[in-house]
Amino acid sequence: TFISYASIFLHIPILYLSAHPYCQHIIGQYCPTTCGVADYRWKYKEDVTRDLDHLQRELENIANLTHGAEIKIDYMKDSAVSAQKNSFYKKSSNILEDVLRFEKTIIAQEQQIYELQNLISSNERRMLELKQISMQLQQKCQEPCQDEVEIKPIAGTDCQDIANKGATSSGLYYVKPPKAPEQFLVYCEIDNFGRGFTVLQRRRDGSVDFNKNWIQYKEGFGYLSPDDTTEFWLYKKRAKDASARLPSTQTLVGSEDDQYRLTYGYYLSGDAGDAFDGYDFGDDPSDKVYTMHNGMQFSTFDRDNDRYDGNCAQQDGSGWWMNRCHAAHLNGKYYQGGRYTEKDAGEYGFDNGIIWVTWHNRWYSLKETTMKIIPLSRITAGGQQAGVKQFGGLGDA
Repeated sequence: TFISYASIFLHIPILYLSAHPYCQHIIGQYCPTTCGVADYRWKYKEDVTRDLDHLQRELENIANLTHGAEIKIDYMKDSAVSAQKNSFYKKSSNILEDVLRFEKTIIAQEQQIYELQNLISSNERRMLELKQISMQLQQKCQEPCQDEVEIKPIAGTDCQDIANKGATSSGLYYVKPPKAPEQFLVYCEIDNFGRGFTVLQRRRDGSVDFNKNWIQYKEGFGYLSPDDTTEFWLYKKRAKDASARLPSTQTLVGSEDDQYRLTYGYYLSGDAGDAFDGYDFGDDPSDKVYTMHNGMQFSTFDRDNDRYDGNCAQQDGSGWWMNRCHAAHLNGKYYQGGRYTEKDAGEYGFDNGIIWVTWHNRWYSLKETTMKIIPLSRITAGGQQAGVKQFGGLGDA
């Protein structure tokens, strides 16, 4: 702040001096008298006092302004320091956040690397398996190829008739039951005792889906192979024709008009039990009656002939002689590991595996099954109890 000091002296008038006798002999000089000085003093005291007060206020104002400037400078210094601190804190926080973000990124990338390593290991194992399969195929391709499937030359009314005619090895044969309009191809299982079993169904590896409609079960599906390595279902009509030679009390499959009703006389023996006779699961007092299969008609998801309010074939995923629903279910879904759960069973959650509950419980799916027929007289001939046990246990079931 600038203050004009000229304004202070502008209020002081020119000093008037009275003549003094002592000074008169000095030409050009004037000396004041005491009274003149006193008059001057009293005359201008008020103005001088006012000017001094004004000067005092100006000085105080300057002091106040100086103090305010010092406070402001201190505040600015503090603000600068605080700003520096805040800037440092923010920079530190940003650096820390970056570090945390980078750590998360590194962890995520490490997890991805771990998953990729597992995938690579899995692919390497799969490639090794494929190489082994390729080597096996190469070895097989070195063998002479057969343009046609080997079909045995002997034919008969059924597989037992074929065995009676001298056939000693299992394979594909033509049979023509008495009521059949023409011959058809079947797989005959001929054992060392000269017994010929006509195979109606074979489950081995789950390569064939047994969830088929009525026409497919009627006409048959799957693949017949001379070395018995494939899965198939012999047409229901052929099964009926093949069973027609058996004694009437042992007829297995009825006519299409009767929906291929399953009937059999009695259970002989075997360590697998008779699941066709039903089973008491402990869920309902009527379990055994509701799950017996003797006398049941055949059902598929598009032809419901069971005794259940719903559709057993649809919920259990295959055609079968359903009741309400089953204790045996050899056309069920194939589970590679054998054991399965309600969750594995899918939408309905019912026991839909390959089941024979008198041997294993409903949550165990059999890995191999064979349904085959033979005249009862041939089973008991000669007291060959091994054959009886095999028949009772449905062969490989």
